[in-house]
Amino acid sequence: MGAIDNDWLEPLKPEFSKPYYKELYNTIKKEYETRQIFPAADNIFNAFSLTPLSKVKVVILGQDPYHNVGQAHGLCFSVKPEVDIPPSLVNIYQELHDDLGCRIPNNGYLVKWAEQGVLMLNTVLTVRAHQANSHRGLGWEQFTDAAIRILNQQDRPIVFILWGKPAQSKKAMLNNPRHLILEAPHPSPLSAYRGFFGSKPFSKTNAFLTANGLEAIDWQIEDVEK
Repeated sequence: MGAIDNDWLEPLKPEFSKPYYKELYNTIKKEYETRQIFPAADNIFNAFSLTPLSKVKVVILGQDPYHNVGQAHGLCFSVKPEVDIPPSLVNIYQELHDDLGCRIPNNGYLVKWAEQGVLMLNTVLTVRAHQANSHRGLGWEQFTDAAIRILNQQDRPIVFILWGKPAQSKKAMLNNPRHLILEAPHPSPLSAYRGFFGSKPFSKTNAFLTANGLEAIDWQIEDVEK
C-alpha cells in the first residue's frame, strides 16, 4: 500500500495507530492480495502526494474511485490520459466551458489541477473492480474525515466544492469562517441538470482566491497525444 510522506504525515499520524485504521489496513491488504482492486496500491494516496497540505487552496470531494479497468489513479473524477472521459467528468468539462470558456480537452487527466493546490479527494480511497461503493464502511470514511477536519483547521482561505449529497454531508465539519463552501448537485448524468449546470464553481473559486490574495487556478486541461 502506498504511503504518505509529505507534510500531511504529521497531522494524520494519530490515525495510523487507531484500531479502525489497523483493521482497515489489514482488510485492504487482503483485498489487494485476493481480488482486483482500484486504484493500484501505490496510487491510493495520490491526492495527498500531489497536493501537500501547505499548498491546498481548493478541495473537491468525490465518493469512491472509478471501478473499471485502468480508470482510477487516486484523484477523484480524474482518469489516466488514455482512458475515455467518464460521464461525470464530461459534465464537469461542460460546466467549465460554460463558466470560464475553457476548451474541452481530449482526456480526463486532472493532475494539473492537483499540482496547483486542488485536493481531489475521494471519501473512500479504494474499490473492487466493477463494484461501485464496495469498500464503503471499511474505515476509509474515518480517515478522510480526519483529513477534512485538518483542512478545516487551517488558518488560511480554502474553497470546499461539495457536489452531491455524500460530499455535502461533510459540511457539518466545515465551520471555519475563513473558508468558502460551494454546494451543487453531483455532476453525474442523473443529477447534473438539477442545478450542477450553471452553478459556476470555477469562476466563484477563482474570484474568492484572488480576493484573498491567492493565485487563481488555471483550470484548462491540455490535450494529450493519444
